[in-house]
Amino acid sequence: MAAPTTQLDPNQADFYRQLLREMLLVRRFEERAGEAYAQGRIGGFCHLYIGQEAVAIGALTALREDDYVFTSYREHAHAITRGVSPRAVMAELFGKATGCSGGKGGSMHLFDVDKGFLGGHAIVGGHIPLAAGAGFAIKYRDTDQVAICFFGEAAVNIGAFHETLNMAALWKLPTIFLCENNRYGMGTALERAAAVYDIAERACSYDMASETVDGMDVLAMHEAVARAAERARKDKLPTLIEARTYRYMGHSMADPIHGHYRTKEELEEQKQRDPIEGLKHRLFEAGLLDQEGVEKMDEEVQAEVADALTFADESPDPEPDALYTHVYQD
Repeated sequence: MAAPTTQLDPNQADFYRQLLREMLLVRRFEERAGEAYAQGRIGGFCHLYIGQEAVAIGALTALREDDYVFTSYREHAHAITRGVSPRAVMAELFGKATGCSGGKGGSMHLFDVDKGFLGGHAIVGGHIPLAAGAGFAIKYRDTDQVAICFFGEAAVNIGAFHETLNMAALWKLPTIFLCENNRYGMGTALERAAAVYDIAERACSYDMASETVDGMDVLAMHEAVARAAERARKDKLPTLIEARTYRYMGHSMADPIHGHYRTKEELEEQKQRDPIEGLKHRLFEAGLLDQEGVEKMDEEVQAEVADALTFADESPDPEPDALYTHVYQD
């Protein structure tokens, strides 16, 4: 992708620093979550997002609090950025009653209805129709809300993806479909990943706006989603955004960082485009932040993450009766 072209506005310095802080918070949260998983303090699955922070944070900061958010199972960053407290997210990873899903969802099923955060979905591509349903509800109620759906590039091989985009375009639904294309989707061969790279270009077949964005540039992501949100609010039209990004971690904690499907050299090369370092240096060059400010920011977020770990450790397990809540009864 090309070098960042967005000119920094000194009047937006506080907002830029907010974006940097949010990315740092998510990065430190996931680093500590990875450590806790390795220590056996987190059970089940744990899929880390390290490297992709600019996508979730850039996108979600362009939306309103009353919009709806749907994600796949790699959603710690999305939940925290949406306003779910790091305490509630960490407690959910630990399977504690104070978690945002009551300790019953774990890493892959974070929810907070009050925040409009509706998943955390483990079935690849299965949540895409749900986002269209939210868009249909918005149009039916005649509000100016937006639904956004995050999914990986492997989901474009699921029939529900194509069916949903077709319906969204036909019915003119205010839904943003955001493909986080990190090139190594679950079960993705290299040739399939290359084919996915033109997914935004092929969206014209669904008669909807499409855009390919540098997913390592938080400001580019913010601006792209802001444009899509305006289109959805004013004209009730959907948009497909392909964010070309890169994750430094393996598919899950059970997967090596490199060795199966990529080399150490490739990983190190991609780290030169780190979204946190990129924004930090741009702020340095513009005179909007200095090293002392970054160090203070990092200390603050590390303290916040340490507090979340302590909270999760000290929280109670769910009561046995919790097994019988949220059970469908005919």
